[in-house]
Amino acid sequence: MPRVSTLSIRKMKGVAKVVCTTAYDAAFTQLADAAGVDLIIVGDSLGNTMLGFSSTIPVTVDMMAHHVAAVARARPNALVVADVPFGETARSFERLLDSCIRFVQQSGADAVKIEGGVELADTILRLTRSGIPVMGHIGLLPQRVNQIGGYRRFGKTPEEVAALIADAQAVEKAGAFAIVAEMIAHDAAREVSASVGVPVISIGSGPDCDGCVLVSTDILGLTPGAMPSFAKKYADLGTAAREAFAAYAAEVRSGAFPEKKKTQANESK
Repeated sequence: MPRVSTLSIRKMKGVAKVVCTTAYDAAFTQLADAAGVDLIIVGDSLGNTMLGFSSTIPVTVDMMAHHVAAVARARPNALVVADVPFGETARSFERLLDSCIRFVQQSGADAVKIEGGVELADTILRLTRSGIPVMGHIGLLPQRVNQIGGYRRFGKTPEEVAALIADAQAVEKAGAFAIVAEMIAHDAAREVSASVGVPVISIGSGPDCDGCVLVSTDILGLTPGAMPSFAKKYADLGTAAREAFAAYAAEVRSGAFPEKKKTQANESK
């Protein structure tokens, strides 16, 4: 089976739903890829899920490069997309291009993801013309949570719907091969998806987009604290892991592990 490409993702528009999740290391990448996901985002959500931060804002280019490389080393069939972290698009284009080249050339990403719409269309265009495939991200932009005053849903008014459509169309025109739509009212997300010719992938934006992305720790029941209201837990690995650690601790303290017979057998070999 050929590797998923940006072109094959584009061609899924109106044909098949794009299945997308996040991964931050080789082990979970292998599991997600074996399940047949189309697209793996190495999200700056690693700040919340892996690194103990309360938001994505503290995540740096160095942190992203480290985790992108770990995912790419698993050699997944899925397309690997690296998040461009907070503040990078506000710096010089040369610095942004250097960071994106690092993600693709050194860490092994297939593409990058950039939060923003109309205001970043020229930047996205310059990146795509430089050979960097770009996935867009509109609606709720977690990197701007301090600016907007918290997490909220977008597209509740005609003005917001029009702005979201303008964002999506500008990002598509700039060369993005797909667009993540986060926390957009479901009816508005349907209109946004219908307004462009590239896949619009929902995260908390309802079922009428061209695919869906969920954070892997939400899927697996490993999210610390409360899960987002739109997420769904498909397994409870958090409880299973805690029980396993507790059983191990109890056996060590009681002397049941390591077992004498097994230790002696290994020594005799």
